[in-house]
Amino acid sequence: RSVLDASGYVVARLQTTVSSKVTGKVIEVLFEEGVRVEEGQVIARLDDSNIQASLRLAEAEAASAKSALAETRVRLVEAEKKLTRTTKLTSDRVVSAEEFDTAEASAKSLQARLERQTAECTVAEHQVAVWKQQMEDMVIRAPFEGVAVSKNAQPGEMISPISAGGGFTRTGIGTIVDMRSLEIEVDVNESYINRVRPGQEVQASLDAYPDWKIPCKVIAIIPTADRQKASVKVRIGFDRMDAKILPEMGVKVAFLGEETPGGKGAVLIPRAALFRKDGRDHVWLISGGRAQPRAVTVGMFGSDGVSVTDGIALGDVIALDAPPDLNPGQRVRPVGP
Repeated sequence: RSVLDASGYVVARLQTTVSSKVTGKVIEVLFEEGVRVEEGQVIARLDDSNIQASLRLAEAEAASAKSALAETRVRLVEAEKKLTRTTKLTSDRVVSAEEFDTAEASAKSLQARLERQTAECTVAEHQVAVWKQQMEDMVIRAPFEGVAVSKNAQPGEMISPISAGGGFTRTGIGTIVDMRSLEIEVDVNESYINRVRPGQEVQASLDAYPDWKIPCKVIAIIPTADRQKASVKVRIGFDRMDAKILPEMGVKVAFLGEETPGGKGAVLIPRAALFRKDGRDHVWLISGGRAQPRAVTVGMFGSDGVSVTDGIALGDVIALDAPPDLNPGQRVRPVGP
């Protein structure tokens, strides 16, 4: 049986508006609304003509640096051989010490140049990698598998990861939703949150399909209250997904409790008969012409009233819209037609 009714919306836990890492002009959009996309699939391309030119220049500079490095290696080998011969001749006193110093300095100079050019080649390779990465940034891919629910940019428009001002620059290429992450979010009045627990069975019905009863379970109770609405947010997961369940659909849920022994029935009363006292729901029971407060257990809140599962029975007389200064045992008389 239902112990509490609430309403909420279907939401997606995994939903994103896909944008680019850099500002650029869209030249190709490769998806349409309602189409499923795979993780990593190319969904759009930006203009990369300027980056291609810069990449070619960086690759040419890297090739030039490698050629200079190869030349220096050859010269260094020659200088080391000359230094070896000069060292031997110097020890035999055939050449002067000045010639030995010149050969040694030439070899060390070429060694230093080799190290510098090696570093320059590394810098050039990194520069090529930077431009290749910027080329890759011109390709926009789907971050996860899902369904495209909106297409926000067209070829020829500018796109930017941040707002660039004006109305001609888009901040996203489109929105993708992972339909496997759909769940229900409802706001439960904090006075009745004690009737909800994680793992509790829930029966949901979409506003679009009111006769379709969907089995669900409580995923979590968000551990904070909204002071403006005096409510606590509850997350509810579907036991089984269906293609008819769509994001932002309105939904009504009934939190189910355990069946009472003997199948005891409930009594339907107007909402105006309830009042809160000492943290519990009460009604004013009229007996012998006098009013007495009676604690009741409330089951389901509906549009036509409130079901009470314990505390009163069929045939009992209760007060509606009782004045706040009504005291226990006070004599009352019925009014109305």
